[in-house]
Amino acid sequence: MKRTTFVVLSSLLLLGTTHAQMVFNRIDTTLKLGKVGYRVDCRNKNPDQNQLTVKPVGFQSEARDMSFAIRGRVLKAEIDDMNNDSYPDLLLTIYMDSTATYGTVYAFVSDANKGMIPCILPDLTMDGKMNAGYKGHDKFTLMEGTLLQKFPVYKPGDAKDSPTGGNRVLQYRLVKSGEGSFKFSLIQTFDTR
Repeated sequence: MKRTTFVVLSSLLLLGTTHAQMVFNRIDTTLKLGKVGYRVDCRNKNPDQNQLTVKPVGFQSEARDMSFAIRGRVLKAEIDDMNNDSYPDLLLTIYMDSTATYGTVYAFVSDANKGMIPCILPDLTMDGKMNAGYKGHDKFTLMEGTLLQKFPVYKPGDAKDSPTGGNRVLQYRLVKSGEGSFKFSLIQTFDTR
């Protein structure tokens, strides 16, 4: 009895210290606000490459489907008005690895329901100021038309499963960046304990 209890407790401790594989189910869903929205399809079979198809639903007749290969797998799809123009926009949370450590967001911005304009979240590893202590473990949420990216902050010497620097939250808004294009603009950042 004592040996069985020891084995069970040892197994539980080992599970707590390893990165679990995320389950990425096939995404085949339709999201709408009112009568307008998007149909999203991605098999999510391979973490290196998957075919993503986004079809406009209820858009004007000139709106075209988009289908292309992505690196990573889609974990979730959400819809919101991200640029405050009264048209629904699609956001896809995509992770590049099987443990959902390094993520990004693809947006498909409605062009007055006549078409879709794709946009991708900037790579955080390229921002020397914001990436201090960054080692992934991204979580993304929508809040009142903005995107929040939250991740743990690692201090020098922290073990890969034990960050001690609290969390950093970055808040983005989708803004026009030229004729027919959008970008994620960082509007604020803060660290929490």
